[in-house]
Amino acid sequence: MLCHDTITYLEMLARPPTARLPPPAGKLALMRAENCTVSFYRYIYDTVGEPWLWFERRLFGDAALAQLIGRPTIEIFVLYVGGVPAGFFELDTAEPRETKLCYFGLAPDFIGRGYGPYMLQAAIDRAWTARPIDRLWLHTSTYDHPKALATYQRAGFVVYARRPASFEDPRRNGILPRGLRHRLLPPLDP
Repeated sequence: MLCHDTITYLEMLARPPTARLPPPAGKLALMRAENCTVSFYRYIYDTVGEPWLWFERRLFGDAALAQLIGRPTIEIFVLYVGGVPAGFFELDTAEPRETKLCYFGLAPDFIGRGYGPYMLQAAIDRAWTARPIDRLWLHTSTYDHPKALATYQRAGFVVYARRPASFEDPRRNGILPRGLRHRLLPPLDP
C-alpha cells in the first residue's frame, strides 16, 4: 500500500524578532549530544519519530548511521526533563550560509506540555547564533504531528514550496511495527 503525502518546505531568511519564551515548568536541560552513539540516536529517533512514521534513518546500517551523525556539520541537541530524554533536534550546517533543521520532535509522553515551542526556539537560536547564515529551513510531512506546520509558522517559518510524495507503508515490510496506529492510515491486517 502506498502512503500519499505532501511535503511542505519552510524557511526563515532572518532571525525572528520574537519575544523570548519562558521555559516550561520543571527541571530542564538542553544538551548537545557530542559524539552521539548510534544506540542512543536510534533510541531518541525511534521514540520521537515512530508515531509520525519516521523511518528513513532506520534504513541505515550502524556504520552508515555512525558516519552520518558523526559528520562535523551535524549537531544533535537533546532536551531532558527531570533527567529523562524528552525530545531532540538535529541541525545540518553543511551548506554555506544556511542551516537545515533535519529533525525536531518530542517523545509522546512530553507532547502538549509546552516543551515543543521552547525547544523550537532553542533550535532557531542555535542555528542563527552558531555561525553566520542567511537561511534556516526545514520540511514537514502530512504524517507529522497535526500541529507541526502551524507551530513552525508561529515560530517565524514561511512556506516556500509543497510537493506530493508517495512511499510504501513502512509497517508492511517491518521497518515500523505492524501494529503502529496513525491517524491517516488504516490498521494493517494481522
